[in-house]
Amino acid sequence: MKSFVRLPKPLLILETIGILLLLTAFLVVQQLIPLPAGWSGRQAATALIFTGIVLMLPAAVALMWRTAQAIAPELFGRRRGDTSSKTSGDSHDADH
Repeated sequence: MKSFVRLPKPLLILETIGILLLLTAFLVVQQLIPLPAGWSGRQAATALIFTGIVLMLPAAVALMWRTAQAIAPELFGRRRGDTSSKTSGDSHDADH
């Protein structure tokens, strides 16, 4: 289960930046952050939301990919029994 939690550092950094951009967009919409004179709050918030979501997508895709590989390894060219932590004996064995 630990392998699902571990993501490469660049993906974690992108995820963090995306979350910060979404938080900034929320603060812009609530008018808690002053914007420069030429920027409208609605346009800046929309741009921040889309950018934040795009930055968060690679980590979500990587996590879904690892989950799919764990759930259905046959689809990715591996067998279920190819793990190194396989216990001896068959769990469906009558003498087990």
